[in-house]
Amino acid sequence: MIDVRKLGMLAALDRLGTLAAVAGELHLTAPGISMQLSALERELGITLTERQGRRLALTPAGRLLAAHGRDVLDRLSLAELEVDALRRGATGSYRLVAFPSAARTFVADAWSRLRVEDAAIELSLATPEPEDALAALVAGRADLAVIHSYSNVPRTLPDGVDADPLAVEQVWLALPEDDPAAAAEVDLVAFDAHSWLAPPGDLTCFDMVERACGLAGFRPRVVAESADFAAQLELVAAGAGVALVPDLAVAAVPRGVRLARVRSPLSRHLFAACRTARRGDPGLDRLTRLLRESARARVREHAPS
Repeated sequence: MIDVRKLGMLAALDRLGTLAAVAGELHLTAPGISMQLSALERELGITLTERQGRRLALTPAGRLLAAHGRDVLDRLSLAELEVDALRRGATGSYRLVAFPSAARTFVADAWSRLRVEDAAIELSLATPEPEDALAALVAGRADLAVIHSYSNVPRTLPDGVDADPLAVEQVWLALPEDDPAAAAEVDLVAFDAHSWLAPPGDLTCFDMVERACGLAGFRPRVVAESADFAAQLELVAAGAGVALVPDLAVAAVPRGVRLARVRSPLSRHLFAACRTARRGDPGLDRLTRLLRESARARVREHAPS
């Protein structure tokens, strides 16, 4: 039978990259960890590591076994949590990552409800964009990731990650109230000659803008880039251009700005993602339920008039 402790060391080396980092995390010595990994190789009869200069790297076989190790450790962690839940009720510490407009709205609502319902569950939060959030989830730096995709930009999940739908929000065109094309519902083709405000080009939100305009037959002339939708709205108020903004990203509509429905509807889909091996974790299930209820409540109440 494979030694789970040694398997955990192999998985940690794959995740952290150096023996020194593994030793620091496990409170052991680097030579001691090297000896344990050598013993694992002898026990299995497979070469798991190789020297690359001064660094100990994993072979393809080592990386494969390390991936199994992460799943095994996740399962053990789940078993420990379930035993604890049986003894004292739902409890634990969870690392949550969520994109900024989610963190500011329904994630904050869910956290508030959790504090009232059960102070035994502890959360920590970081606010990366979905691409980085999924990377943190896969690497084991997060337990639950709140991510999004757009109706015109589907998102592919990494292997070993599952996602549960939370809610669907509208994407609006923000434009000056005195714009000649302003109306309750607009066709993007009428804005081909306008200046546009958009997120940076390496974000999914930019892809959403570019594809929506492309389907309308033009490429947007972007004059300003910002990942902050509040900044985009202020620039719309200043007359700098128009912008496509998701509903929950609108904390307030500046004076002189109108939010119009797009005739070819655009929407942003919200998800809670976790590693497949953590499916059934009672704490994660509870967090996902609270996030779903809070997200749907926010979407219902937040739609601008």
